[in-house]
Amino acid sequence: MENVVIIGTGPAGYTAAIYAARADLAPLILTGSQPGGQLTTTTDVENFPGFPEGIMGPDLMMKMQEQAMKFGAKMDFKTVERIDKQDDGSFSLVCGTDTIETKTVIVSSGASARYLGLPGEEELTKGGAGLTACATCDGAFYRDVPVCVVGGGDSACEEATFLTKFASKVYLIVRRDELRASKVMAKRALEHEKVELIWNSEITEYLLNKEGKIHGVKLKNTKDSSESELSVNAVFMAIGHTPNTDFLNGLVDLDDSGYALQLSGKTATKTPGIYAAGDVADTVYRQAITAAGEGCAAALEAEKYIADLED
Repeated sequence: MENVVIIGTGPAGYTAAIYAARADLAPLILTGSQPGGQLTTTTDVENFPGFPEGIMGPDLMMKMQEQAMKFGAKMDFKTVERIDKQDDGSFSLVCGTDTIETKTVIVSSGASARYLGLPGEEELTKGGAGLTACATCDGAFYRDVPVCVVGGGDSACEEATFLTKFASKVYLIVRRDELRASKVMAKRALEHEKVELIWNSEITEYLLNKEGKIHGVKLKNTKDSSESELSVNAVFMAIGHTPNTDFLNGLVDLDDSGYALQLSGKTATKTPGIYAAGDVADTVYRQAITAAGEGCAAALEAEKYIADLED
């Protein structure tokens, strides 16, 4: 019987592991299919406190992992398929043919950014090739060059407006002839001198230079099927995220988009002993530092829950 099982290894999971390990709970971390989470696909991280020169995303995750292991965290490269609650209040985590028993669960399985499903996308998200889903993370790397944002909702308009701080031009590529964004967010994008809307269009191909980096995109008009090319140095996806919550088996309430719902002011969920931290529950900030903060909170809440059980 484990004290704490942490599902996921991004900033939330590793921070939870550090705190739980220092509380002498010997947490077990289950990495899932992407050890280190989304930050392993990011090159330079310049906005995480404590690294004034910046740090590579994979290096930051490795340092967090080493810190957690130093204090006694354990790690297993398993993927949780289902969580079952037992009559005594503990939990069984089904991982293929294996089952893990635990008193508490910290769900930090993150959310996966949606992409277009075009050939080569997975490679382009690695190594700063110009395809990303986080303007806050990567916008500063594209100063004084043209970029584009894909999407028509609030996130797309917000990303486009944010990128005007750095890029020479921001093209907002929208599949339809109108924005889904709120009036306020749409107005900011539409009225900004650096933002240009490209209506009724979708990307069909990423155009690469000799170094394998994006230098343009091929566009198809959704109304007349005409094709054109657009010169940009980066493509920012803003078509939503898919939270990794399929395995929760009804033990955690989800919102309409599938994000885990926390109790007000806490990381606790509706099921005592299950906590949600980071991007799996965060629909607003989606930053490494906020995920780490929630990981800390989840570990502290789990520690108190276990202490109350023992009392």
